[in-house]
Amino acid sequence: MTLEFLTSDLLRDTQHGFFTRKGGASSGIFSGLNCGFGSSDQREIVSINRTRVAGAMDVPPEALVTIHQTHSPDVVVVTQPGPQSGPADAMVSATPGIALGILTADCQPVLFADDSAGVIGAAHAGWRGALDGVLESTLDAMESLGATRANISAVIGPTISQRAYEVGPEFLAAFLAEAPDNARFFAKGQGDRMMFDLPSYGLHRLRTAGIGQAEWIGHCTYHDPDRFFSYRRTTHAGEADYGRLISVIRL
Repeated sequence: MTLEFLTSDLLRDTQHGFFTRKGGASSGIFSGLNCGFGSSDQREIVSINRTRVAGAMDVPPEALVTIHQTHSPDVVVVTQPGPQSGPADAMVSATPGIALGILTADCQPVLFADDSAGVIGAAHAGWRGALDGVLESTLDAMESLGATRANISAVIGPTISQRAYEVGPEFLAAFLAEAPDNARFFAKGQGDRMMFDLPSYGLHRLRTAGIGQAEWIGHCTYHDPDRFFSYRRTTHAGEADYGRLISVIRL
């Protein structure tokens, strides 16, 4: 089966892809394109999957750069292939031939580009990272490489949607403490539970930060098991582990 990846017109001048789980070598609960070395999948199989992704992005395997992600607002500037000093949850680069890869399984993968400046970025933005400012940190780091905020486009890839993202009152309280108008990203659930709209919150943070263009690609990881891995779906199913999706952008 060939690889499948989704793209956005906002990034049409920059090579990129939000890869689904289709076309990989993994089997069992990881069936498909599992790109996470942090999973319990066989390391050599994950390496095969990553090599296929690098090929689809027209770079050698060592030029597909990922980083140890920890739900932080930290960003690294990537200037050469290979392992990066981390941990961090976003990367930026102005170096041609390097592909930045973000791993997710419900959190937001966000790809950025300023085509005129030749600067790209990629961020892992779960609720904690988004609340703590990882998206704004990525924009700051891109500007340090010569990007102009108003010229940057950002696209949120497949992520968990509001109808699948049930949270408790302490979660809501953390967002209201940051800004009372964050209440608009929550809908009433069962009992004291709330339903959180992560991609809308991500778009809000990006637009408030003054980005040129931003959109969510519109795919929910939880509700499409044939195409996407989902940490929350795996947890609800009582499965032992879950695969990781990869989203990639390159100059």
